[in-house]
Amino acid sequence: MAGNRFRYGQWRGGPDPLAPPYDVRAAVDSVGAEVLAGGSLREALRDLLRRGPQGRGGLEDLAARARRLRREALRRGDLDGAVTRSQALLDQALAAERDELRGRADDDARFAEAVLDNLPRSTARAVQELAGYDWASDEARQTYQRILDGLRGEVLEQRFAGLRDAARAAADPAAQQQLAEMMRDLNDLLARHARSEDTTDAFAEFMRRHGEFFPERPETVDELVDVLARRAAAGERLMRSLSDRQREELAGLMRQSLGEQLAGELSALDAHLRSLRPDLNWQRGERVRGDQPLGYGEATGALGEIAELDELLDSLDQEHPGATVDDVDVDAVARTLGRDAADDVRRLRDLERELRRQGWVTRDADGLTLSPKALRRLAGTALRRVFADLTAGPRGQHDLRSAGAAGEVSGASRQWEYGDEQPLDVVRTLTRAVRRAGPTVPVQLAVEDFEVVETERRASAAVALCVDLSYSMISQGRWGPMKQTALALSHLMATRFPQDALQIVGFGREAMPLTQQELAAVEPDMQQGTNLQHALRLAGRHLRRHPGAEPVVLVVTDGEPTAHLDPDDGEALFHWPPLPETIEATIREVDKLTRYGATLNVFMLGDDPGLRRFVDAVARRSRGRMFTPDLDDLGEYVVSDYLRARHGRR
Repeated sequence: MAGNRFRYGQWRGGPDPLAPPYDVRAAVDSVGAEVLAGGSLREALRDLLRRGPQGRGGLEDLAARARRLRREALRRGDLDGAVTRSQALLDQALAAERDELRGRADDDARFAEAVLDNLPRSTARAVQELAGYDWASDEARQTYQRILDGLRGEVLEQRFAGLRDAARAAADPAAQQQLAEMMRDLNDLLARHARSEDTTDAFAEFMRRHGEFFPERPETVDELVDVLARRAAAGERLMRSLSDRQREELAGLMRQSLGEQLAGELSALDAHLRSLRPDLNWQRGERVRGDQPLGYGEATGALGEIAELDELLDSLDQEHPGATVDDVDVDAVARTLGRDAADDVRRLRDLERELRRQGWVTRDADGLTLSPKALRRLAGTALRRVFADLTAGPRGQHDLRSAGAAGEVSGASRQWEYGDEQPLDVVRTLTRAVRRAGPTVPVQLAVEDFEVVETERRASAAVALCVDLSYSMISQGRWGPMKQTALALSHLMATRFPQDALQIVGFGREAMPLTQQELAAVEPDMQQGTNLQHALRLAGRHLRRHPGAEPVVLVVTDGEPTAHLDPDDGEALFHWPPLPETIEATIREVDKLTRYGATLNVFMLGDDPGLRRFVDAVARRSRGRMFTPDLDDLGEYVVSDYLRARHGRR
């Protein structure tokens, strides 16, 4: 329509409606790849955020930039600059005064020279003693006044950023009175807040009267306290960063420049702020070095920047329990590191939120961990890797996409009933719908149209996969293949053979049942010991819980048994070389499984002669088999053997 005007601007109605869906699967896969390579699950998740997607823009890069800025701030200058400048101004004033007195011949001039000659060497004490001195030189008087007004202005400007004309306020008695009144009201407000009184109305009235001192426009007392406490803490850290002599000099100069009234109110304000924000680091000093002398405001600004960088580094390190990227203050990142760094934090925050929102990760007391949904994807990846190495042959169908219900197709079909898990017979379902409603497009389906394929129940198997979790597994690079094999087998059984029952048993000095999630997150046991006896005992319990299933026990280990459970107290006993008692206890569990009819196959990693002798004996005794696969072939061996063994002797 001619004449219409259109205005374009940034979208402000929420998330961008044209943005593509946030795809985090690549991030999940990168974590999974690290886990399958033998890495720690929690470390992999932390590294994802530390390094960032595709290794760019992570918390680690931001922390490195923050540390570099902190080092630069520590080299910014000399913190004693306020005292040094005051000393220089005092020397300038005394020189001008002596020049004036030298031209006078009266006794008053000689007495004044004697006073100047006997001033203390301390700058602060000299300034204090000259407070009542009658200056003969106007230049000297003005220079001396610059010492007081300059330091007073720097202190007030540092504490109250809204005091833009600090020099005028420092020299104007009326402005000083206004400042003192504001600080009295502020101290009264903070005292009431510390007593947990309702200060909503009092805060509103305070901001109405004195809001020009606070350009940040805090909306609550807590926000006001945070702003003031950080500045006060920076001032306190400046004092802690100076030597004892420098600290005494600066404190004396500040008392002299502020005057009794302002100094008293400022001291009371610091006490209130310290009690309300004890979490800030009030006691820490910094070793700031540099050639450039820094005034009070510059020095406290440098220390405030260092403190903000320290807080930012704490949040970027993500070391405390339950840490999330939401803990990182984006505004602080933007102030200290720039807008591009803040954008990186937002991207990482969106990534973490999307991982949680889409159900890929969950959070527990120790931090992020993969959800069951992500573990299924991880296990599926492991299984695809295994099947990629399997050659075509009589092992059966390995493509998970065509896996159906737990049974063999009989060729017949029947009407669907509530609770049926058999696959749908699509052709007969559509045929029934067309017969009922006619050849319409699209076809209208009703509940009564659905038919399912009838299946015959397949024989089930009870499988115990015993995996060695001893430290040697990770030190020899066998941790990743072991995890990949166990995850692949669990996924195969869950999707292709859901009627089979799998129990993963991890064993080090002791054995324990593991879920798929626990297996993915398990860390190597730093204790010495390979307690195969305990693992086989737990395997036997699992088999006996499924008496009608084919019993299968698969063991993956790289060392002979060196630990067993004490029959008296159940404690694990370790000894190297293996004790006869350990071997005997393990063999007894082997015999129990053999009498039960279980297939017991051992996958031996490495070339430990002791393990080879033990495994040979077990194979002969249990009529099982021994395998010595390469690490790259472990998954193929275990999965293939499971597929063969599940049709075993029963």
